[in-house]
Amino acid sequence: MINIFIIQQIRRYAASSTTTTATTIPKKLFGRPSNNLTSGIVGLANVGKSTFFQAITKSKLGNPANYPFATIEPEEARVIVPSNELNKLSKLYNSKKKINAILKIFDIAGLVRGASDNKGLGNSFLNDIRSVDGIFQIVRAFKDNEITHIEGNINPVRDLIIVQDELILKDMEFIENSIEKLEIQLKHKNNKQINELTSIEQQLESLKIAYDLLLNGQKIINKKDWLNYQIDALNSHNLLTAKPSIILINVNENDFFNQSNEFLIDIENWVKEFSPDSSIILFSANYETKLSEIQNENEINFESKSALPKIIQEMRKALNLISFYTCGNIESRQWTIRKLTSCPKAAGVIHTDFEKTFINAELIKFNDIKDLNPPFDEKSLKSKGKIQRVGKNYIVEDGDILHFKAAAAKKK
Repeated sequence: MINIFIIQQIRRYAASSTTTTATTIPKKLFGRPSNNLTSGIVGLANVGKSTFFQAITKSKLGNPANYPFATIEPEEARVIVPSNELNKLSKLYNSKKKINAILKIFDIAGLVRGASDNKGLGNSFLNDIRSVDGIFQIVRAFKDNEITHIEGNINPVRDLIIVQDELILKDMEFIENSIEKLEIQLKHKNNKQINELTSIEQQLESLKIAYDLLLNGQKIINKKDWLNYQIDALNSHNLLTAKPSIILINVNENDFFNQSNEFLIDIENWVKEFSPDSSIILFSANYETKLSEIQNENEINFESKSALPKIIQEMRKALNLISFYTCGNIESRQWTIRKLTSCPKAAGVIHTDFEKTFINAELIKFNDIKDLNPPFDEKSLKSKGKIQRVGKNYIVEDGDILHFKAAAAKKK
């Protein structure tokens, strides 16, 4: 027989230890513990997803068309992450090469009402979303009689509700099945298997809290006071509504230039209540396509007029991704890591041996050199105390310039 008292004591201890050490233990993050995170373009069928994909990737991989399900299998591409810091550093160090970080993006087939019941490409669509880490949700907010809308008319809030409801319903189905399996496991455990017992109890607790949220139309990621062990438990289930999202409002060119739209206030009100962490960005897929074509033909930089740099940066922010830099006269390079990454693990992004043999690193803060002019003067920075030596416990911050020192790898 399971000793319920022991289970309750363990749960109380887990909860209290998480609370009392909140000032010293960083809050855990939803999602995979990886630096190589991906994003997917999601939305109802025929709202401009593939057109956006072509524009952001500067490719012809997508298949934009005036009918639902123009995309069947997810298309994949890598986009360059814009970085003003890297531009500055490459000039300051007089680097021969400049290498930006990349973000992997998938164009996922369009969703229809009832996808959670496998209507349209339902289960395939939802499984494709499960495989990415962040969601670009595209909503159409322009009228054009020549471009059909699967719901018959333009209503962005309705479209937002349809997509979110389908994600919520699929998560509820998944959680119901998971709870049933875990409760069966719990019945067959005994007191000698206390570690496994505690893990099952914590998963059940976390899933039941998540289910209540979903039942009230809220995404899992909306809740702010998740405890660390609850986040760990939910991360093991890779739930759809635990993924961060960016709301992209596809408007006509005039609305994009004016940054206004007749549906915007209603969209903002809905997002505030049901997806409060999601950024809202107005863009024009049609305009971005034109810019992409002009750039390809004339090699003109239109970044200042494009919404794409902001869109890419907002997704990285939503995924808790930051950049550190390695610089020299040969190359300046931007590297991607997740927030709360230690210095040795950051070194491991460059090469796994660097993490294993890490000794220390020289650190320069970007703010300390952003106003300097070339050539780079290392001696002057050292004399001013602007080059620090950091060790294994240092948590890398966005914009750090690092030079790692590692021991020679042992030969096998």
